[in-house]
Amino acid sequence: MPDSPTSPPSPYLALLGRAFIRVGLVVGAGLIVGAIFHHPAFGGLIALLVFVCLQLRQLVRLRAWLLAPKRYFLPDATGIWGEVFDLLIDLQRKNRKRKKRLALMLAEFQASTAALPDGAVVLGDRGEISWFNTAARRLLGLRAPQDLGIRIPNLIRHPSFTEFFERGVFEQETEAPSPISRKRLLSLRIIPYGNDQKLLIVRDVSERRQLEAARRDFVANASHELRTPLTVLRGYLDLMDMEAQGSGPLATWHAPVVEMRNQALRMEALVNDMLKLARLEADRASMRDELLQAPMLIGRAVEEARAVSKAQHRFEQNIDSAPLLIGGETEFYSIIINLLTNAVRYTPAGGVIRVSWERLDDGGAQFSVADTGIGIASDDIPRLTERFYRVDVGRSRASGGTGLGLSIVKHALEAFDSRLEIDSEPGVGSTFFCRFPQHRVQLAPQEPVAAGADRSAPAASGQREPH
Repeated sequence: MPDSPTSPPSPYLALLGRAFIRVGLVVGAGLIVGAIFHHPAFGGLIALLVFVCLQLRQLVRLRAWLLAPKRYFLPDATGIWGEVFDLLIDLQRKNRKRKKRLALMLAEFQASTAALPDGAVVLGDRGEISWFNTAARRLLGLRAPQDLGIRIPNLIRHPSFTEFFERGVFEQETEAPSPISRKRLLSLRIIPYGNDQKLLIVRDVSERRQLEAARRDFVANASHELRTPLTVLRGYLDLMDMEAQGSGPLATWHAPVVEMRNQALRMEALVNDMLKLARLEADRASMRDELLQAPMLIGRAVEEARAVSKAQHRFEQNIDSAPLLIGGETEFYSIIINLLTNAVRYTPAGGVIRVSWERLDDGGAQFSVADTGIGIASDDIPRLTERFYRVDVGRSRASGGTGLGLSIVKHALEAFDSRLEIDSEPGVGSTFFCRFPQHRVQLAPQEPVAAGADRSAPAASGQREPH
């Protein structure tokens, strides 16, 4: 778009105009000198050639300086070349300042990362090591420059980390023993960033895991030791309850005896749940993988939950008989029975509890329990799986809850490489989802259709109990 008549000329046009004026002056001077010797054209041509040679000389100097700026210096010049040389020197000075500033920032970054207690390893797109700090050298035994360029799975040779790295899903972290000491347990987390680069964060969790193991052992031992006195106490309370019936000798103590017996039963349930939770935490890695008849186990748990409900709730079932589960029966039954009894406790009489077991499009399976209970506020949902956390403390205690049911569900699901998801709205109800991955699901073989049977009728994928 051409410049408007009122707009100032651009710097490009101004420089071009000055260059043409200078060339004109040189050629004019040559014409004048040539006219003195009666050859003006020859004089103008000689002047133009000299001018071009001078320009080529400055261009050669500029190229030599660009190739080796520390060896050659830009000469002092006038005109356009002088302006170009001054601008280049000014640009070089700014680049040096910027380079010093970047070098200072890099030095500060390396000093700060070197002071971190956690290891940091910069990885390329294929997992090759580009840089690591002092903590990574100590935790992983890395050496510079020998290990630079080597893929990190070749140095951390552990199945859990290899599978974690090759899967390429870095939302969570994994744990593996240190390559230099099998007694040291490391937490490994990968953070993708930039252009297919990754940052590996390494943390020593050996002491924390030892403390957790000590806590589990203490809880398990204390709970186990409490079972004997509780059994004795409950036995005597049962005898006293019989003597307090009707007009027995302890009739006046009927209410206190009943209350003590109920509290003893609650304490026994709490001890049993604590032992179960400690066992799940300790034996999570050693769970036996068995082919479980999941639909049959779910049906058995529904019948047990129906007995707990005492006909106060309506149960609806949608059970797909095709997907079976690979894992431990004790762990899976703990998941379904705790979710069902939790729904019974927090659903008022007359409410509906819906149980579902179905296949997913990705090859996995999903177990869900939906109720029409009191619901859960969004602020409480992240804390539901904490030990002894209750949304409604009074209601949970009155119904015999221990506050450990959902914590047991969480740890049991971890053994199945799964997790608990909760969707709830206060006053409407809650739905608890357990999604099992594809490698934990196996489809049951289809039974052959008997001769003469109606092949056009679709197979029932579930059952729904009437009110």
